[in-house]
Amino acid sequence: MSETLQQLAFYTDAAMIVFAALMVVTLRNIFHCALFLALGFFGIAGIFVMLHAEFLAGVQVMIYVGAIAVLVLFAIMLTRGVTGQDMKQTNKQSPVAGAIALLFVVFLLKLMAGARFATSTVAPVKDSTAFLGQLLVTRYVLPFEVASIVLLMAMVGALLLAKEKEDE
Repeated sequence: MSETLQQLAFYTDAAMIVFAALMVVTLRNIFHCALFLALGFFGIAGIFVMLHAEFLAGVQVMIYVGAIAVLVLFAIMLTRGVTGQDMKQTNKQSPVAGAIALLFVVFLLKLMAGARFATSTVAPVKDSTAFLGQLLVTRYVLPFEVASIVLLMAMVGALLLAKEKEDE
């Protein structure tokens, strides 16, 4: 793909991510916020694809879009009173938060303007997915299995809490 098309794809994807992030923090309907969160996760997967990190893109889609966003959507749908009419959705701190956010953006833009980004001279691994998979079942098998047990315990705990709440 030519460099111009790559830049166009990157800027389109970046604009989609920024738009989705703005919608997540500005919309009043929490269900719509969760949908835009999933869109932002898809955009980040697109950035990984452009960086030739297909494994990370797949993990991004499976874990963040397929699990986290769906979990958030289910939690919203199963929670009563989240979208009630009497629920206050704004507060008096919005102007202060906006000013701080604007100062932060100005600071980041100044920081980026003076930064020099180095390029790597090391060639990337040709088949990064196979390389990562091999590392997960050899060198990092213990942390991988511990993480799976912790996630399983968290899921069982969430189910028990939901069951107790249902019995009330």
